[in-house]
Amino acid sequence: MSGDEQALGSVWTRPARTRRARPELSREQIVSEAIRLLDEEGIDALTMRRLGSRLGAVAPALYYHVSSKDELLELVVDQIYGEIEVAGESADWRGGAVRTARSLRSVILRHPWFGSVIGEAGLVFLGPNMMRASEDILAMFERGGFTLEQADHALNTLIAYVLGSAISEAAYLTMLARSGQSERDLVEQVWPAAEKAAQPYPRLRKLYAIQHGKNPHGTSEADFDRRLDLFLDGLQTWLTSADSHDGH
Repeated sequence: MSGDEQALGSVWTRPARTRRARPELSREQIVSEAIRLLDEEGIDALTMRRLGSRLGAVAPALYYHVSSKDELLELVVDQIYGEIEVAGESADWRGGAVRTARSLRSVILRHPWFGSVIGEAGLVFLGPNMMRASEDILAMFERGGFTLEQADHALNTLIAYVLGSAISEAAYLTMLARSGQSERDLVEQVWPAAEKAAQPYPRLRKLYAIQHGKNPHGTSEADFDRRLDLFLDGLQTWLTSADSHDGH
C-alpha cells in the first residue's frame, strides 16, 4: 500500500484483504448491524467493541472487512445512499428530480443520525451505491436537455438542498423524540420564548405570528416542496437561458 493510500484511510482506496480463510462474518452483516445500532441508539453508541458484541464476533472478524470506525462509516453511508429511489427512464427531468429529492429526504428522516456522520465518512463519492445514484441522476438531467457539466452542477446543488433541509428536520425530530412530548405540545412550550426573542426584529416577529398555530410537521413537508420548486424553477431558467445562448 502506498503512503497516499495510507494517508487517505479509505475503505475504497486500500487493496482488498487477502487471507486464506475468510471469516464467516460478512461485510453485509457488519454494515446492516451497524445501521440497526445507529437507528436504535444514535451515533454515540457506535463503537467497534459494541458492534462486535451485538454480532457475537471477535475483533479480527470485524477488522478483516474494516480497519477502523472511519471505514465502517464509509460503508454505512454508502449503504444508506443505496436506499434512494432515483427516477427511472422518463424524460421529465423535473418530475424525476422531485421524486429523487423526496426519496432522499425520506431516507434521511428514517435514519436521523445520518447528518452527523455524512461529514466524517471520507471518500463517500467512491462508494458503489453513491456512484450508481449519481450516474442515474446525471442521466435524468441529460435526458431533460442538460449538458453533462450542467447536469453535474444540478446534481450537486439538488443533493446539497435536500441534505441541508432534511438533516435540520431530522435533528428537530430527534429532539422531539427525546423530549417525550407531542410536536404541538413542544411548540406551544417553546413559542413564548421564540416570540420574546423575535420582538426586536419586525420581520421575524411577523413571520412567527403568521406561523403560530400551524401544524409544524405538515408545514415542514409543504415548505420542503415549495423550496424545491423554487430551486427547480431556477434550474429551468438556467436551462432555457443556456439553450437560448446556444442558439445565437
